[in-house]
Amino acid sequence: MSVAAVLLILFVGVIMVIEGLYLTVFGKSIKLNSRVNRRLALLEQGKDHEEVLNTLRKEREQHNRSKRVPVFSILATKAAQANIAFSPKALVSIMVALSIAGFVVLNIFTEIPILATLAIAIAIGCGGVYVWLNKKAKSRLALFEEQLPDAIELIVRSLRVGHPFSSAINTVAQEMPDPIGTEFGVIADEATYGRDLTVALEELAGRIDLQDLRFLCVAVGIQAQSGGNLAEVLGGLGQVIRSRFRLFRRVKAITSEAKFSGYFLSAFPLLALAAILMIRPNYYDEVQQTPAFLPAAIIVGAMMALNVFIMKSMVNIKV
Repeated sequence: MSVAAVLLILFVGVIMVIEGLYLTVFGKSIKLNSRVNRRLALLEQGKDHEEVLNTLRKEREQHNRSKRVPVFSILATKAAQANIAFSPKALVSIMVALSIAGFVVLNIFTEIPILATLAIAIAIGCGGVYVWLNKKAKSRLALFEEQLPDAIELIVRSLRVGHPFSSAINTVAQEMPDPIGTEFGVIADEATYGRDLTVALEELAGRIDLQDLRFLCVAVGIQAQSGGNLAEVLGGLGQVIRSRFRLFRRVKAITSEAKFSGYFLSAFPLLALAAILMIRPNYYDEVQQTPAFLPAAIIVGAMMALNVFIMKSMVNIKV
């Protein structure tokens, strides 16, 4: 088996191991498609509001504290956005374990030098965790963004029937599934214990990092300082967000063919290279001995990276 095939199989296996371990340890408690959000599920288990709030805040803040570590800060940001139940220590332990396992596998199936094997194993272990975290974060943020217009509509309806804003936030926490249900539930519980709602929303916007959520925070902050009809402002905001979603989906449908072409053109050379090496592992042996091989390989790699960047910029239309 060629080195490229071993590396590809090892990288995919690392991601599958992380996902399997996560589902095995936490199971249904971390699923985003549940009709009952996690906060309500904890309350149904007989825990009081203070205990549930402390549990959720501990899970939320454990990754924020890890952002102070320079190397780990990138992973901590993604873990906080994805609200990963793994603790920072657990993530580091997983990276170390996967790097060791990758080192053993590469030593068995390849003849790469020891130092290069160690570097590749560390890159696969850390890179696999990052790719998994990034996927989880993107899925959660996309679902949160999709739920936000419905949450704003619930808030507007509550405000129009005379409920205060804190009660409207609690309505979202009771009626909406995760991730927005639990996030707004934490805000509602914090407000019950005396925290300012505007500050809690701003902290949520800083952690989630969605433009539409920042608009909600700005609207609430302005209304808190200068007054005004918050229901009317949020109703208009909800309509704008829904219009953006319709436009975004239309742009996505129009550019889907171009995106597929870009993915195919970017992946085809690598797939062709992997197929050649699997069929004839010694196909490039004679060429590797020529002095032009290394510069040519570097130039080809740079052109492929430039191709990926250009193709992505052509179809990445901001809405």
